[in-house]
Amino acid sequence: MTATLTAPQQTLDRTVSARIQSIDLLRGIVMIIMALDHVRDYFHADAFLYNPVDLSQTSVELFFTRWVTHFCAPVFVFLAGTSAYLVGTRKGKSELSSFLLKRGIWLVVLEVTVINIAWFFNFEFSIIALTVIWALGMGMIALAAAIHLPFKVILSLGILLVAGHNLLDGVKISDNGLPAFLWALAHEFKGFQIGSFFVLVGYPLPPWIGVMLLGYCFGKVYEREFDAESRKKFLVRMGSLMILLFVVIRFINVYGDPFPWSVQNSAVLTFLSFINVTKYPPSLDYILVTLGPALLLLAYTEKLQGRIAQYIIALGRVPMFYYVVHLYVIHLVAVLAALATGFEFSDMIFSTWVTDSPNLRGYGFSLGTTYLVWISIVLALFPACLWYDRYKLRNKDKWWLSYF
Repeated sequence: MTATLTAPQQTLDRTVSARIQSIDLLRGIVMIIMALDHVRDYFHADAFLYNPVDLSQTSVELFFTRWVTHFCAPVFVFLAGTSAYLVGTRKGKSELSSFLLKRGIWLVVLEVTVINIAWFFNFEFSIIALTVIWALGMGMIALAAAIHLPFKVILSLGILLVAGHNLLDGVKISDNGLPAFLWALAHEFKGFQIGSFFVLVGYPLPPWIGVMLLGYCFGKVYEREFDAESRKKFLVRMGSLMILLFVVIRFINVYGDPFPWSVQNSAVLTFLSFINVTKYPPSLDYILVTLGPALLLLAYTEKLQGRIAQYIIALGRVPMFYYVVHLYVIHLVAVLAALATGFEFSDMIFSTWVTDSPNLRGYGFSLGTTYLVWISIVLALFPACLWYDRYKLRNKDKWWLSYF
């Protein structure tokens, strides 16, 4: 890596505190991990054969390759809410609400256009996936309205949406009509053929909106009157409590996830079953086991220094730039890998999710090779992200930069 951090990057322009750097550090870490999951989708041979968390077929290494990426979406959405709170300390509620509404709409448009093309390379848009950026955008639209409510009401709504939505697990609508589509938006991972488009509802909204509301409320611990030592104690207590709640609720095995854990043929597989929680939609157990450790990481990295940390912090300051670029790079490199192994360019144009593509049967590489591709792509992206971070620091007056 030839890019180096400039003085403005190292000091964050002397206006952003170390505690804010810890938020950017956590965001940067999960963005790096996120790329692993997307590289696995496009490169790992077994991705085209079975689900990596299917205990009847997976290996421990593959299971954790997938499981560790569970942290990405909830942390990303949670910290988006936190960032909104921090922006709100410098803006009035009306100005913040307008910004969140416009940014939310922009993210939804970005999801179904630029990001959709990155996933599928399909300019006919025969498949439209509503995934994490869709959830992020819709969460911001909801938050634009919610911030006008009293703080305790926002907090209560967030807890209710996250902790209570699993009460709806037993409700199913089997047809593909409008009621079924609306129910999928609320609580079910499902695809729909709508005219010439196949719309995949990958991220049902209420629990993700709940996570963003909780992230917004969490921003209060980063106000200046909340000193560093008190904040650390709070983060440690809350992170530990969330992990403890996960263990207790998951052990009881009655509520918190639609798929109970079970005793397997070995202690290791039983443990994997215990932590194998549901992401679509994110169960209460899923949120607890991902955000709990995230809060602990925030507690112990507030004063973290060093060149590597600064690189990751810089990455965490340009999340949308990284997200869009990394998808195009992964897909383009996958095209080259397919051509090099006897497949056609057209085989990397999808009308299904990549791992469901019938044209790629027999394609793919070992898990070790997949990791090497992941590391190489992340390292290759760092110079571009550092350049964009420097550009943003030098051009804070450009309003459009806040949208990308």
